Amino acid sequence: GNLQLDRTVATSAAVISDDPFTVSYELDLQASWTSGAPIAAEDFVYLWERMRDEPGVADAAGYRLITDVRSRPYPAWNTLFANLLPAHLLKDAPGSWTGALANGFPASGGPFRVVSVDRARGEVLLTRNDQYWGTPATLDRLLLRRLDGVAMADGLGVGDVDVALPEPTDAVRTALSGVTPPPRTEVAPRPVVTDLALRTDTGPLADTRVRQALAVVIDRAAVRAAAAPEALAADAFGVAPSEPEYVPTAPSSRPSTAAALLRGAGWSRDDEGRWRTPDGEPARLVVGAPADRATDLAVAANLATQLVAAGIDVTVVAPSGVELFGAPTVPPTPPSTAASADAQPTPTTTVGSTGAAGATATPTTAPTAAPAAGVTVDIAVRPRTVGGDSASELASTFGCTAALPARPGVPAPTCSESLQPLLDDLVSDPDGSDTAANREAVEKLLWEQVPALPLFQPVTLVVSTPGADAVTAVGPGPLTTGPLTGAQRWTEPPR
Repeated sequence: GNLQLDRTVATSAAVISDDPFTVSYELDLQASWTSGAPIAAEDFVYLWERMRDEPGVADAAGYRLITDVRSRPYPAWNTLFANLLPAHLLKDAPGSWTGALANGFPASGGPFRVVSVDRARGEVLLTRNDQYWGTPATLDRLLLRRLDGVAMADGLGVGDVDVALPEPTDAVRTALSGVTPPPRTEVAPRPVVTDLALRTDTGPLADTRVRQALAVVIDRAAVRAAAAPEALAADAFGVAPSEPEYVPTAPSSRPSTAAALLRGAGWSRDDEGRWRTPDGEPARLVVGAPADRATDLAVAANLATQLVAAGIDVTVVAPSGVELFGAPTVPPTPPSTAASADAQPTPTTTVGSTGAAGATATPTTAPTAAPAAGVTVDIAVRPRTVGGDSASELASTFGCTAALPARPGVPAPTCSESLQPLLDDLVSDPDGSDTAANREAVEKLLWEQVPALPLFQPVTLVVSTPGADAVTAVGPGPLTTGPLTGAQRWTEPPR
């Protein structure tokens, strides 16, 4: 769909000057948080500062330009400030926004509000926001629950579950085949591409030739088949496989070049066929995946198996996502102890009752034991956001951040003199005459420099009963907002 101004928050937003590039927002005086505080300019300032400075944020390029003394225009300005946060509650909260938002949302400015987050039971309860100044939601509540495939199917059959968003596993499809009447099932691509972020600033992968060798050694199709067989293959950096303009850009490679690249970087093989770094030490890489993302852990396990087979020792660690993407070193927590009982990859959405999600097994084997001290991650399994302004997403992920506060974690900040001017042109003039050529050049440089390796775009199933279909018209929804789009207009299904 096309971007539309949310007039329940801002009555107008427009570019009022090109020199310097200036956007003026006029806020609705009735707009307020459920805490009673008005939605105000300080919320815009808070979001801008946090998106500029916090590690691990998604699509930060446009917010970074706000601090640029050259004041370049940003044509995708209307994608900014779409997800305001209550500055009056979060700015002084312990742990900043990552800590304050870990177990809920302290205030709402929309048609629903988060009432409770129960991790033990796997439930999130949303209720109608009675303080909402716009058109009120029709439903009293939305209950999101996590269930396995069998419980989901049973709930759909007896009417306790109206809409489900399970993993597209064989077990889930088998469970759904026994539901009467048969539910409607659609595939819904997620707004992320799972990729491997490679550390380029230090360690064994600082040499481009080593990263190029890994791009040859790693069988990305095999990783996808093992971890997410129904996902969409991702062979480009800028556009997601589910988007109409997607074109694969991955170059063909020859496996025989990997050894030559590693030897060119000063690596050598010992008598047992194991690789050694230029200092003569055994080559060892640390692969990290977020502890609560079962599919990412499966990716890490398969990747480790491939690298060990290629003669490179691997340690797999599973810290929290906050630690993995926001800290310079992480606890060496192995996947076997990191995966908890409630670490499911996808919650299930239900309307006014219960819900379900397909369970995914968590890999429990790391090729080598992790050391006791904190470790630096060389390769991180990362969900990279897609579906918005692709130029901004490329610049946010792979652009320079040298003028901004240092950001730890993976990937570490890097600045390519050959890549950055192309990213600048894409961000400031996404529809220019050189756009197609610039995009092609960006893709080529990224495949040459290998700061990351795209793997796949995950998908879920949207499963709904006939009664739910009639009152929700639920479907995959826009890529950036998903199946819950329009939930404020849903009504109660017949029982």
